[in-house]
Amino acid sequence: MWLILSTICIGLVLWFILKEHNKDYWKKRNVVQLNDLYLKFMFGDRSFGEIFKEVYDNHPNELHVGSFLMMKPALVLRNIQNIQAVLTTDFENFHSRGSDLNDNDLLGDNILFISDYQRWKTIRQKMTPIFTSSKLKSMTSVIEKCAWDFTEMVKQNKELRDKPFSAIYTYTTASIGASVCGIDTPFLQMSWKAVEPSVKANLKFATAILSKKLFKLLELRIFGEHEDFFIGAMKRVIAARKKSPQQINDFIGLCVELQKAGPMKDKSNDYELEPTDELLAAQAFFFFLAGADTGANTMHFTLLELSSNPDVLQRLHEEIDRVFEETNGRITYEVVDKLVYLNMIINEAMRKYPLISSFQRECARDTVLPVGNLKVEKGVLMVIPVFAIHRDEKLFPNPEKFDPERFAPENAANFPKFGYMPFGEGKRTCIGSRYARIQVVTGLAFLLRSFTLKPQKYEPKRFEKSPFSTRDTEAKYELVLRENVM
Repeated sequence: MWLILSTICIGLVLWFILKEHNKDYWKKRNVVQLNDLYLKFMFGDRSFGEIFKEVYDNHPNELHVGSFLMMKPALVLRNIQNIQAVLTTDFENFHSRGSDLNDNDLLGDNILFISDYQRWKTIRQKMTPIFTSSKLKSMTSVIEKCAWDFTEMVKQNKELRDKPFSAIYTYTTASIGASVCGIDTPFLQMSWKAVEPSVKANLKFATAILSKKLFKLLELRIFGEHEDFFIGAMKRVIAARKKSPQQINDFIGLCVELQKAGPMKDKSNDYELEPTDELLAAQAFFFFLAGADTGANTMHFTLLELSSNPDVLQRLHEEIDRVFEETNGRITYEVVDKLVYLNMIINEAMRKYPLISSFQRECARDTVLPVGNLKVEKGVLMVIPVFAIHRDEKLFPNPEKFDPERFAPENAANFPKFGYMPFGEGKRTCIGSRYARIQVVTGLAFLLRSFTLKPQKYEPKRFEKSPFSTRDTEAKYELVLRENVM
């Protein structure tokens, strides 16, 4: 508690100093300037994605809108070409997410949060082989079993249907643990708690944005309470795998091979990094949380929209039934792509309810945005408002309508690449996007082979107060067993 109080007190002092120093920052640059958006988030009742959407929608003629995040200059981008520059063409100037965590925050030392470009690049290079096509094929068989077990569990336990998001979370947690990490330890409560929005977590992230030095001085840790449990489990699993004569090509197998090979080296220079148990556990922690939470949210919103669109649901049932009959009830790596309409539905669900509602990049050195020629100084935060972009009527006509036909193969080229970013874009795009699709498609296919949904109208007024994701975990739908389905 004293850490939180200290953070608030010191933060307020810094806030007043920065407020005075930066009060006309964007006005001086002839950019529309708004008050601090992080404070609006902290003291409001909406997700950050909704706040950025309001900014985006209220300034349709602007290339960008200036504001602050804890009084740190921030620019909400509206122009697709500028977004592309930040994420790809000028990536070296925008490689950081803008939040350096404490060196003692062991689980935060992963490819999602790492700001140090060289460290991030080296680890990313070594983690990429986890999701090759050959490994994804073997993972699919594990995911398939988890999906089958999950569906049987829902059949046999009617009470699970009363809390559908919780039920789905058991599937995504089990599937990511078994297929990627090779772990059967029950991590459900840990993963849920690690990503659940809270005042405490929001204050920590606010401090990380406000002052990296202050964050480290106070020795704040985003995931500190989970370290002993998760790192301890990973150490035991890695040690056991080293003694096992069986070679398994999953994440733990990669960890064993990396440690046998010695220091991890960047392919382009002499940079080296020791693959310690703690560093590898941090990557597993990221894969675990990302795979469990984003997968559950995508499945959840997909089912909510299907319950509101019975015609779409009926067509989907027909596709699932046909594919299951053709494959004798099996979902393999190749079969995932045969479920064309289901993939279209999932794409549309991720458009309306993007996994990450917004993300940011910090300018590493002075540069210029290509459209508008605005000079961006080192330290300025660039906000990519994904939720707003996905609901821009110029990119997606009638954006509030749930219309899977937007993503029909013949329509795929109708909107710009950087207008649809469910997994991010550029060099820091989600490393496990192909895995995520297999997990979600397989889970929904098995569930909707056995269940249908009672029709309802889902019209959310607000989403959960999350700084990153789009969430509505209390929303419900009624799963009903289908008749005459084997």
